[in-house]
Amino acid sequence: MAEKYVLAEKDYVKGMKYKDIAEKYEVSINTVKSWKKLYGWNRKRGAPKEKSVHTKKRGAPKGNINAKGNNGGAPKGNQNAVTHGFFSKYLPEETLEIMEDMKERSAADLIWDQIQIQYAAIIRAQQIMFVKNQEDITKEIKKQKSMVSEDQEMMETEWEIQFPWDKHTTFLNAQSRAMSELRSLIKQFDELTSADDERRLKLEHMRLNIEKTKAEVDKISKGSDDKPIEILIKRKSKGDGS
Repeated sequence: MAEKYVLAEKDYVKGMKYKDIAEKYEVSINTVKSWKKLYGWNRKRGAPKEKSVHTKKRGAPKGNINAKGNNGGAPKGNQNAVTHGFFSKYLPEETLEIMEDMKERSAADLIWDQIQIQYAAIIRAQQIMFVKNQEDITKEIKKQKSMVSEDQEMMETEWEIQFPWDKHTTFLNAQSRAMSELRSLIKQFDELTSADDERRLKLEHMRLNIEKTKAEVDKISKGSDDKPIEILIKRKSKGDGS
């Protein structure tokens, strides 16, 4: 019997979705995607050639008056299959597959995904932008320029220094914007879902954390002073390790 990935490729070429292939061969969707990349599946390259078939004249049979005046086919101006054909000309195959999978998701589902992503970003920022204390200074090289004289080489270094209050102010502003966007998403989700949607319970927990964080941000912001980033230029001679 042929390997699963061989049979799965045939189904993929025929147009079967990742989800359906995964269920058919009892594997995860990620496994199916890894097969596609590993074995180079391609619907356009591997699609079977269409057989020539005899086509009948469109419209009702001769003498039939039930559909008089109707030549058959879609009504004039109908856009069936136009969207797919338009996108398939310009978008990558993987993008088209994502769009196909999205057809099964409602507007509320898509907004819920964005809510989770935004909330996760806010939590992750706590670690990335954390300021330890008043001595937590970040010093980075902004620009370097080498100058050579007769007897030595000089290196001009321009540093960008961010003091803790600078970093903390940046963090507070970023958090404030992110939470504002999250509250907007939550409002949209509430408008699209019913009161018995179980995801609303999770939203209540998120909303409480957001309001708590917002209150802390407002409190700290009122007592913070904005100070400009200072630039330090240091020159060192060749061989200077400082």
